[in-house]
Amino acid sequence: MAALEYYATGRRKTSTARVFLRPGSGAITVNHREFANYFPTDQLRTQVRRPLLLTETGDRFDILATVAGGGINGQAGAVRLGIARALVEFNTELRRQLKKEGLLTSDSRIKERKKYGLAGARKRFQFSKR
Repeated sequence: MAALEYYATGRRKTSTARVFLRPGSGAITVNHREFANYFPTDQLRTQVRRPLLLTETGDRFDILATVAGGGINGQAGAVRLGIARALVEFNTELRRQLKKEGLLTSDSRIKERKKYGLAGARKRFQFSKR
C-alpha cells in the first residue's frame, strides 16, 4: 500500500523548508497561508512550482510546507528542493528527470563570513597614504 503522505526537507542559504505531499487537487499552502499570498512575485511562484510542472504532478498533490529562516528568495529555493525530494520519495522514476534539471542539487552558496581587519567579507577599509 502506498503512503498517505510524502515528506522531505529542503534547505537554501539559511532557510529550511519541511514539505508534505498529500494526495489532493494541487493546493499549495506555505506556513498556513495561501501560496499566492506567501510568495509575492510571479518569479518566486514559478520557481516553487517548477518540479511539479516538470513531472506533470501539479494537480495530483496538495502541498503543505512550513518554512523558517532566511528571506523570501531562500525560502522559495528551500520549498522547491523539498518538493523535488518529496516527489522522488513518491516515485523514484522521477529522479532522473529532476536531477537532469538540477532540482535535486542543494545550492551551496551562502553568505561569506566577515573577516577581521576588513569592512566585510572582502571589502577593505579606505586606504590613507598620509
